[in-house]
Amino acid sequence: MTGDQIIGLIMLFGMITVIFVGFPISFTLLFLAMLFGWIGLGLELTFNLTYLQIWGTMKDEVFPAVPLFIFMGFMTEQAGLMERLFGALRNLLAPVRGALYLAVILTATIFAMATGIVGAAVTVLGIMAAPMMIKAGYDARLSAGAIAAGGTLGILVPPSVMLVVMGPTMGVPVNLLYSAAFGPGFLLASLYIVYTLGRSFLNPALGPPVPLEDRVTDPFVLVREFVIGVLPLALLIGFTLGTILAGMATPTEAAACGASGATLLALCYRKLTFTALKNAAIMTMMTAGVVILLAVASNVFGAVFTKLGTAQVITQALAAIPLPDMGKLLIIMIAIFLLGWPFEWPAIVLVFLPIVLPVVEGLQLGLSKLELLIWFGALTAVNLQTAFLSPPVAMSAYYLRNVVPQWSLGLIYRGMGDFMIIQVICLAIVILFPDIVLWLPRSLR
Repeated sequence: MTGDQIIGLIMLFGMITVIFVGFPISFTLLFLAMLFGWIGLGLELTFNLTYLQIWGTMKDEVFPAVPLFIFMGFMTEQAGLMERLFGALRNLLAPVRGALYLAVILTATIFAMATGIVGAAVTVLGIMAAPMMIKAGYDARLSAGAIAAGGTLGILVPPSVMLVVMGPTMGVPVNLLYSAAFGPGFLLASLYIVYTLGRSFLNPALGPPVPLEDRVTDPFVLVREFVIGVLPLALLIGFTLGTILAGMATPTEAAACGASGATLLALCYRKLTFTALKNAAIMTMMTAGVVILLAVASNVFGAVFTKLGTAQVITQALAAIPLPDMGKLLIIMIAIFLLGWPFEWPAIVLVFLPIVLPVVEGLQLGLSKLELLIWFGALTAVNLQTAFLSPPVAMSAYYLRNVVPQWSLGLIYRGMGDFMIIQVICLAIVILFPDIVLWLPRSLR
């Protein structure tokens, strides 16, 4: 290895060490990139790389979709659509064992297709569902796991912000990544449902039906609440995602329409107040600012790291591992799984994926290059979802703990651990059966 490559390796280990200590990821990436770039490449070249990466990220025509999709999610939350959706499903499913588990996961799955973010879903589900679950005598560990795991579906199911960022990084159209994520997303939600309902049927004490005094029995009211709670949101989702999948609109154009549609729904539900609009705008700026700052910092770090030559060394070392191609893919998946514990997803997508992409492109697994990248993108998305359920990041646990103080952090972690096993099972199924990912992208091409 050359001197610059050794400097890059030290920079990589320094980043991992410092982030494990607890320093903010964005500023750590920028500081280390500037410091080690100055040492290895010189101040002028490092500054030029930083400038070009920041300018290039801001010019990317896909990135405006990020704040628009985030605003769409927060606006639907301010409009109370999630509460209506959960209420309609809870009333409809009330006589079923594990009804509240089922209502939580279905609500999270549908709402994920209107948000693309995680924090809002976990928080609102915790506020709405947790008191009902506690009152109905539901198992606290299973309840916490269902809320936290269901809420994280927003990072996987379109319009996932992560997939918007991943597309340009991998050179794959976002609409194909979106279509690829539906299969794994719905499979994972189905596994959650099978697990929670299965345990409720085997042990009714874990998830009894909704108490009689809390049920709505009038069929007219049930139908009306279902139509009001589900149909408008379904139309918004269908229009936004349908135009992307059909190639009728770019992600940015569809996100703009989705944000406008969410605002219009808030107006129709008489929830469009100045306070609601201000809150949605502020939360959008805060969330989008974090994501885009992480994207910029990761791009700068990745550019310096690549220029030092260390990325090429790691890529060659991975390619030279004496394993069959499927073995190499499994090693990459294990590495991404482990990286998801301390790192936020933008750092993994923008720093680590470019390192392993040349290896992935060289795998001979009976797929075309584009299909291989689409499949790998979906596998990575499923894998990275575990970052929200695994310590020390596990942001879902902190979101839930803030709104349900009756549940300890340890109890929430144990509940999330059960669902992490389900995610690993889902990942294994998608690896063994690529058609789960590829059937929809193939039909759209």
